[in-house]
Amino acid sequence: MLGCVIHGQGDLRVAELPVPEPGPGQALVAVRYGGVCGSDLHYWRHGGVGDFRLREPMVLGHEVVGTVVEYGAGASGPAPGAAVAVHPATPCGVCPECSDGRRNICRDTRYLGSAARFPHVQGGFAAHVVVPCEQVRALPEGLELRRAALAEPLSVALHAVRRAGEVAGRHVLVTGAGPIGCLVVAAAKAAGAFRVTVTDLLPEALEYARIAGAGTLVRADDPDDPGWPSEVDVAIEASGVAAGLDACLRRVRRGGVVVQLGMLPAGHSAFAGNLVVSREIELRGAFRFDAEFDEALALLAVEPAFDGLVSAVVPVGDAASAFALAADRSRSCKVLLDFEPAP
Repeated sequence: MLGCVIHGQGDLRVAELPVPEPGPGQALVAVRYGGVCGSDLHYWRHGGVGDFRLREPMVLGHEVVGTVVEYGAGASGPAPGAAVAVHPATPCGVCPECSDGRRNICRDTRYLGSAARFPHVQGGFAAHVVVPCEQVRALPEGLELRRAALAEPLSVALHAVRRAGEVAGRHVLVTGAGPIGCLVVAAAKAAGAFRVTVTDLLPEALEYARIAGAGTLVRADDPDDPGWPSEVDVAIEASGVAAGLDACLRRVRRGGVVVQLGMLPAGHSAFAGNLVVSREIELRGAFRFDAEFDEALALLAVEPAFDGLVSAVVPVGDAASAFALAADRSRSCKVLLDFEPAP
């Protein structure tokens, strides 16, 4: 079977891999689509994500959907042949964070396609993947695999909005109109936000934010853009750059909430910390998700507008061009790899 393996910075290879067999409690899933995430691009371009660095070859990918093939001993779930999405996290279940109901920040979690631990957790960019059976979710009626491939990044967005607290009837600022930022827009609107303003450097990216439901689009590099709000109730930083966090801190109202969602570069990042003090701004982090995965599938099933955020579907054999396309935000939003065998 074909899989996408990252060997180091700039060294992405499509290789023939052995088909895995499910062990006890596991499911074997035939992958149809895999979404190229910003973290996949970071591994490809920089050899790591934030503080997580590659130390060995790793199969990339954690946004995967497909069909059940079979189960190992003692495992059960959706019937073989059923269309499913794969929750990529395996929390330990016993650490203080898991015990406190915050499994998304489990200190000993395993996450598909992540170099956060060593040996690395191999990912889902392969024609077949084995996962614990409880991580397999049957798709809601009417949800096709192509749209369902957005479930993992939408879950990230839903968790970020949840971390922001009450957003119904409020003005939300989102910095960064990449795939995650656009899905934050959709999640905020689903949570009842009165108005969502989005900033980005690229007009093409802002147009995807409009598809997601943004009411106001702002060029981040134009301080005179008339769309800049004087203040907002909530700001969610989804660009992963310090300038985005600075904009959030300066635009959120006194006593407002800023959520840092984008993964900032490794090391120290300067930010307007005095504003956190003098305005009593609540600065919160948002990392991955947990139960939001099921909420994401339910939302995707009833909202066809999400289809507009999938800008390309590329055969796995052309993974290099798919990654180049995904890295060019002037040409794409979410790019999917297609693992269907060639006829």
